[in-house]
Amino acid sequence: MSTTGKPSRQVLEALSGLLLALFVSTLASTVVSTALPRMLADLHGSPTQYTWVVTATLLAATAATPLWGKLADLYSKKALIQIATVVFIAGSVASGLAQSAGQLIAARAVQGVGVGGLQPLVQIAIGAMIPPRERGRYAGYLSSVTAISTIGGPLLGGFIVDTSWLGWRWCFFIGVPVSVLNLILLQLTLKLPTVRRDDVTIDYWGATLITAAVSLLLIWVSFVGDSFAWGSWQTAAMVGGTLVLLVLAAWVETRAAEPVVPPRILRQRTTALAILGSLAAGTAMYGAAVFLTQYFQVSRGHTPTEAGLLTIPMMAGILISSIVAGRLISRHGRLKPFLVSGAISLTAGFAVLGLIDSGTPIALIAVAMVLIGTGVGMTLQNFVLVVQNAVALADIGAASATVAFFRSLGGTIGVAVLGAVLARQVAAARASGVPVPVAYGDATGHIFALSAAVALLGVVAAVLLQPVSLRTSLDKPAPEPADR
Repeated sequence: MSTTGKPSRQVLEALSGLLLALFVSTLASTVVSTALPRMLADLHGSPTQYTWVVTATLLAATAATPLWGKLADLYSKKALIQIATVVFIAGSVASGLAQSAGQLIAARAVQGVGVGGLQPLVQIAIGAMIPPRERGRYAGYLSSVTAISTIGGPLLGGFIVDTSWLGWRWCFFIGVPVSVLNLILLQLTLKLPTVRRDDVTIDYWGATLITAAVSLLLIWVSFVGDSFAWGSWQTAAMVGGTLVLLVLAAWVETRAAEPVVPPRILRQRTTALAILGSLAAGTAMYGAAVFLTQYFQVSRGHTPTEAGLLTIPMMAGILISSIVAGRLISRHGRLKPFLVSGAISLTAGFAVLGLIDSGTPIALIAVAMVLIGTGVGMTLQNFVLVVQNAVALADIGAASATVAFFRSLGGTIGVAVLGAVLARQVAAARASGVPVPVAYGDATGHIFALSAAVALLGVVAAVLLQPVSLRTSLDKPAPEPADR
């Protein structure tokens, strides 16, 4: 399907199911943020498990993303989206029925496998439907959906937790009927040709090694300085093991017929820079959603619902900037000015949040959230669009999944590392007699200052990108034969 010769209404109808799939998969990662304190209290979870309820989903999604992308080059994209939706439903039901923090973390990992399919597959399906030049306009819809689910998730989660006849378990159950509706819409509206590449194989060894390396690194980050010392044998074993696994993964990837993270794609300057920018955007999106709502509750004493409402300025920033930027990109076909502006806005927002404490005026925090939201809206989907524009249609599955993989990886590591730093700083301050709200406010400002440093990488990536014009064809034109 393409926009050529097709009325926009048909494209929008096909997008309805895809956007709903994107909405529910992103919502799963954010709706729990305001509910986490109540959730872990009921399940008697530890502070480490608190972070892993979020991290488990992100880690599983990160590991599964490249595999879903490879399968999209083999089988029906529509069928794969539906399968991922079923996996997501199973994980959601299991999470809602969990009776312990351990069960919840395991169920969230299953949910993450579904999320790891839905998010990249939506991008891949849209890439197979709409040429890059026109895709800029639709990127606004994608970013808007992401905005509503990312920032609206905490608001919905707060409402659910504060409603006595619902309770935190409905943070997971709420996605089930939406996902069922999504399955029906996809069946009725999405019609995509299956472009099968018979030479594609799945790089299970590469996926396993990369997942193991990331998991080991996150386990070390979660426990170092608490369960064991920085200079202990456990640190040496985990850090050394991570390095060994990464070296083995790199060795496998250079020899695999179809590597899970294709070196040929990584070697392209445009793709490499887009991945760097996506890492920064991923850290921003997940970190801001998780830690801002906790800050409003723990440090400022707001209810979960109020904490969700206070994040509306960020949602407004994403919503407005993504729609406006998307339409301007489609009109002019240029991406770089928006990526640079968005990355700067993102960094500036986090720099302001890096100054907060337990007494910072809410108005100043709102300004920072608008800057962050504007930055996310102008960069998150457009870094994917940069890569999709640079590769042939046959590689769009692997390329889109690679960018989504690193974006999810940035979010996973970012939440885990920032959560660990936050927990240790709060614990140290409490040991010195500092009240919890004050300790939490100061520590939150510190981790957002670290986030600003990460976001600065996105500015570097955007500035170094070569100016490109988005093509108007679905596939990349074949290179012209050299003159004899």
